Order: sequence, then structure tokens, then C-alpha cells
Amino acid sequence: MIGNTLIMALNEIRRNILRSGLTVLGIVIGVAAVIIIVTLGSGTTAQVGSEISKMGSNMLTLMPGGNRRMGGAAGSSPPFEMADVEALRREVPDIAAIAPYAQRTAQVIAGNENRQSNVVGTTGEFIIVRNWNLTSGRTFTLAEEQSGKAVCIVGSTIQTDMFPGQDPIGASIRVGKISCEVIGVLESKGQVMFGGDQDLVVALPIRTYQRRLAGSDRIPQIFISAFTPEGLGPLKEEVTNVMRERRRVPEGEESNFNVLDMTEVSEVMESTIGVMTTFLSAIAGVSLLVGGIGIMNIMLVSVTERTREIGIRLAIGATEQEVMMQFLVEAAMLSAFGGFAGIVIGLAGAAAVAPAINVPFVFEPFTAFLAFAFSAIVGVVFGYMPARRAARLNPIEALRHE
Repeated sequence: MIGNTLIMALNEIRRNILRSGLTVLGIVIGVAAVIIIVTLGSGTTAQVGSEISKMGSNMLTLMPGGNRRMGGAAGSSPPFEMADVEALRREVPDIAAIAPYAQRTAQVIAGNENRQSNVVGTTGEFIIVRNWNLTSGRTFTLAEEQSGKAVCIVGSTIQTDMFPGQDPIGASIRVGKISCEVIGVLESKGQVMFGGDQDLVVALPIRTYQRRLAGSDRIPQIFISAFTPEGLGPLKEEVTNVMRERRRVPEGEESNFNVLDMTEVSEVMESTIGVMTTFLSAIAGVSLLVGGIGIMNIMLVSVTERTREIGIRLAIGATEQEVMMQFLVEAAMLSAFGGFAGIVIGLAGAAAVAPAINVPFVFEPFTAFLAFAFSAIVGVVFGYMPARRAARLNPIEALRHE
């Protein structure tokens, strides 16, 4: 019986192919919109995780200013000094690596080439904390850091633009008013989705940067790395305790510095993206309801058109359940076809849009299955009333219908 019902429903759909296509258009649009939004949301979440990992592995960022928000000002809180870095290294055994970080923009010149670049003052442990490798050369030695020697490490963009096809190791470049020797080249990390080119950078020993470029011994940030992701929580507490003591913050008062956990930042951003994706998917899902109403409307029309056919079936022995099943199956098939078409269009649209906004294409099989199942359920729910109306027709009255 089920096989015959499916064949009859399919034949009816094929007999009115244009009307059937227009009927399920709302389902197609709704499912396609949900698939595109969820797929791009998953891709954005994956991209955020990747960008956070590029910034550093198991990393804490120590910044001046209490309750400082991302992008907010540090206020009048005093900056850090190298003594703070040494104290943390000495008093917190759970630190895997620690590096001071100061940055400004300066003109970088090599031969006839020049670029406006980010110039960083730091130590050799910077590449460990920021999960950065060298493609050639070496990092700073302790002697170079302490003496303030004019050496530097350059990013891959500096190498490509200012030393095309050459090895810059041993070459001399001018950073602002400093002439320094290139001793290392950083691997490429590329663009960040909420920043600029990470590879457009020149790193100097912290004392060289302070004495000859910044003219100040202030350190705006300190990067701290834990041995494992699980160690970030205890490490954050230890760092907070040491810095509160060093900065003489009375018990019960708010700290005049902030310890930012990159894992927490990642979780907050992913949560925000998830909420926005759910919200937009709910809006797109309204199209499914509109599509369901369209199916109900066309099925009611179909019942009216096929009243005599229904009367004949009932007169020759068909039960009400069989007639109802025929119309329910027809509505479900319409909706399912629309759901399948919506999935195909949605995935194709997401695959086309993802590269344009620089996020990976992340296929979510469960989302596709859920969208397909929901579209079929919409067909059954909105097809129930027309099917029930068809099943309750009086055979004699139906046979008299013109």
C-alpha cells in the first residue's frame, strides 16, 4: 500500500510540476538560508580558533588597567618594567616562557626599498610565547638582549618586499634611525581577520628598542605562556597574586592590571558567533513556515480539484486512512524535495561565499540532515488539514462534484 501511495503522490507532483515547484519555493529558500548561515557560522568559528592559536599557544596577556576590555584604554595605570618580567620568571615556576612586548610603527629601509612596518621590542622567548618559528637564522641571545645590540628579526613580508629572492641574514636594514643586522626570518602567519598583516614586522631586543627607538623603559604588555592548556587557570592566579604584590594593590581593591586568557577570549567570541548564527537561522527558518502555509494552500486546492477522484476511491472501498495517507505523503514529498533542493543550493552558496569573506567552508552533516527532516515534518504538519478534509468527504457528494 505504501508503495502505491508513493507512486500516486509522485505522479500527481509530476502532473503539476510547475505548480509544485512554485509551492515549495518557500521551503527551498528557508532551508538554503539556514544551511548558508550555519555553514558560514561554523567556518567563522573555526577561523576565530585558528586566529587565536596564531596569536599564541597557551598564552596569557598581562596589560595595565583594571577590568580592561578588548580594545579599551589602559587608563592611568602604570606600565610594566623589565623588573616585573624578571620577578614573574623568578617567582612563578609554572611559566613556560615569558616575553615583554612593546610596539610602534616606523619606517624600515633596505637599499632602495622602504616600508612602514610594525616594530616590536621583545626578547628571544617571544617566538615561543607567540607560537612562531624561524625559517632561517636565529633568535636573540641573552647577551644581545642585555647589551642592547642592534640586531633584528624580520617577518616574511619584509623579506619578500625588501629582499626579493635573497637571503636577508647578515644584511643591514634601517629601522627608524637605527641601523641593525638581520639575524633571523620569521615564518609566515598571514593576515588576521581582525587585524593587519602579522608578517609585516621587525623585532628588536627590548633594550635596543627602549634606548634607541622608544626612549623609554616602559613595557605596555607582557606575554606569558603555560606548559599546557590546563595550566592556564592556575598560572593566571599565580601571576595575578605576584603582580598585585609588586604593584602594592591593597586586599579587597581592584587590580590596576588585567590578565587576559586567550582561551577565554576564544570561548567568548565563539559563543557570540554561535548566538548570532542561531538568531539568524531562526529568522531564516520563518521561510519554512511560509513554505508550509504555501503547501497547505495548494493541497487544499488539490483536494477541491480532485473531489470526484476521491469520491471514486472511497466508493470502491478505499478507507479514510488510505485517502488521508495519500495526501499526507504527497505533502511530505513536496516538502522533502524542497528541502533537498534547499540543501544543495545552500551548500553551493556557502562554498561560493566562504572564500569571499576569508573563512573556511565547514560542512555540517547534522545540520543538513536536520534541515531536511524539518522540511519534511513541515510538509506533514501543514498537509494534515487538507488530508483530513479529503478523507472526510462524503462519497456520494464527491461523486456528484463537477
